[in-house]
Amino acid sequence: MGDLFWNKVAGVLIAGILIVLVIKELGHTLVPTHAAHDLDEHNTAYPVDWAAIGGDAAESGPAIMPAVDYGVLLAAADVSRGESAIRQCSSCHTFVDGAGHSTGPNLWGVVDRGIGSADGYSYSAALSGIAGGWDYAALNDFLTSPRAYAPGTAMSFAGIRSESTRMNVIAYLRSLSANPAPLPAPLADMVEDVAADVMQDTPAETLAETLADTPAETSMEAPAEAPTEAPTGDDDQ
Repeated sequence: MGDLFWNKVAGVLIAGILIVLVIKELGHTLVPTHAAHDLDEHNTAYPVDWAAIGGDAAESGPAIMPAVDYGVLLAAADVSRGESAIRQCSSCHTFVDGAGHSTGPNLWGVVDRGIGSADGYSYSAALSGIAGGWDYAALNDFLTSPRAYAPGTAMSFAGIRSESTRMNVIAYLRSLSANPAPLPAPLADMVEDVAADVMQDTPAETLAETLADTPAETSMEAPAEAPTEAPTGDDDQ
């Protein structure tokens, strides 16, 4: 095989590459391509509901997550169920006043306690570097996913997916105090909705009698007493 043969082979390869490039450019000319952000009703081959995809949502700004109404959720929470749910944590935490720390800190009085502030306990840098206290919102976020709330935390606990279970646990933690933290007031919007429903569904005479018989002040039920023996735990709080 001489030089003429290899010249023919090279020519065929070059011609093939040129043909592929020509076909590609011709395809782009006949059927223009568009970046995702350039697509609209004029350059798509099939009907698309652009408003549903996000045209209106993009103009209205980022989605706003609804606020958690701790006043309503915690008032309806079950302390005994919270105590049962948190028993899986007893291998790492103590729950009785003065019981001392275990693998994790003692959780007596944890509600409204400063994050990473239990006396005599050495916290990981993930928690000791977080400012603020263990209010209801912080506890809810932490119990949802400790690793997401405090990346690098030494806790192996994955978190609690169920909101009702988290509220029960927080209600139980609230009871672990000689002076439990007050429950927050329900959100104003929910109070107004409930009041509107009551006004709409209740006859005027019945509503008037109910208001007349309602004491000016009501006392909140005392929270459940803390157990005399350490029950549960698994929060690096």
